[in-house]
Amino acid sequence: MQTVLQRVRDPATRVVYVASLLVGTGYGVSIALTALRLKALGFGKPDIGSLAAIFACGIVATSLPMGLLLQRFTAKTILVLSLAGYAACVGVFPFLESGVAIAAARFFDGAFSVATWVCFETVLLRRAEAHQKAYVMSLYAIAVALGYVVGPFLAKGIAAFAPLRMAFLASSVLATAACLVVAVRLDRAAAERPIAGEGGGASLAARAPEATLRVLRRVRTSLFGTFAYGYFQASVVLFLPLYLIDTKGIAESRTILVPAFFAAGMLLFSNYAGKVGDRVGYLRVMRVLASIGAVMVASFVWLTSWPLMCVAIFVAGATLATISPVSLALQGRVVDAASYGRANSIYNAFYAAGMLLGPPVSSRLFERFGGGAMLGHLAALWAAFVAFTIVFWRDDPAARAGRGRPGAPAYQELPPDPAAP
Repeated sequence: MQTVLQRVRDPATRVVYVASLLVGTGYGVSIALTALRLKALGFGKPDIGSLAAIFACGIVATSLPMGLLLQRFTAKTILVLSLAGYAACVGVFPFLESGVAIAAARFFDGAFSVATWVCFETVLLRRAEAHQKAYVMSLYAIAVALGYVVGPFLAKGIAAFAPLRMAFLASSVLATAACLVVAVRLDRAAAERPIAGEGGGASLAARAPEATLRVLRRVRTSLFGTFAYGYFQASVVLFLPLYLIDTKGIAESRTILVPAFFAAGMLLFSNYAGKVGDRVGYLRVMRVLASIGAVMVASFVWLTSWPLMCVAIFVAGATLATISPVSLALQGRVVDAASYGRANSIYNAFYAAGMLLGPPVSSRLFERFGGGAMLGHLAALWAAFVAFTIVFWRDDPAARAGRGRPGAPAYQELPPDPAAP
């Protein structure tokens, strides 16, 4: 059996993995403590939800023009600037106390974060071969998830011996390290072209990007998936710890580890989900994952044991969090390589739209009807996604004879959709 290093030989891909692990650890540190920091400053649940929406506004404002920016500037240039900007935002965050200053920091945090994600994903899809796109993207998800697992434990360790601001500064240092890795090790030219012989090579990259509406039709199932995940993730990160503290009586020190259990599930199962998706079809895998994840989310209403809650969080991460790399792989199979930048910017805009809507709606449901109603509506959202994948089952190349087999071309020209306008 081939090892990871034998299957992934491309130096640019490996650099992205290292950088994503570093910055993912930084995200894990800051995410674990953001809600606690805001609560300590006196922010209520609606205020915390509004700040999360401002973070998402930064993502939306930046993700929409990212396709054009990637045509104008190189992915390496944008990536270096974005990582440096994120390092600055997370480093200054614990020293801010006014609502306006915190809101500004959260906005730019979102802006620099999405620019980083789009660049990572675009480089990886360009460099991945057709028969292992989901595998390559799942390793990316694993690198980020490993950082999300390590980050909360690092945050808990720092918080036990030093002020919270030191943990945020550690996050800034990790993002700076990722910036330096990209600046020194990522080959500028390699990051701009598909891997040799893949989907037409340089000639494909030279083709003009497809029209936005055409790209939207091709990736609509991926867009719903990332919208649902953004909505869910932004809501759960902020309000599940508060729900466990207020309703279930779980100690605050334990809730710091909630992101770690979630990311651990993603870490252990992303690679498997990617391999299966490459072989049997991406939508089929996404449908199963979303169904299991929805049940896990709903189960928190009845669970009373902390160990069982940890298991449910783990399974939710193993299912819902692994949808993201599989949906990106689907996107890489149905979109022309010349349109990867545009498709990824749209993809992250939908992710941000979910993050924008999720916290305000969830916070108000939580405040008015309780945490059970909040979790129930999140489970219902995933059920709606499952129904959507059933209706548009033909969006997956594997649904057509011979289109889903290993070694098929990276880009598939889909026939017109009779249901499309």
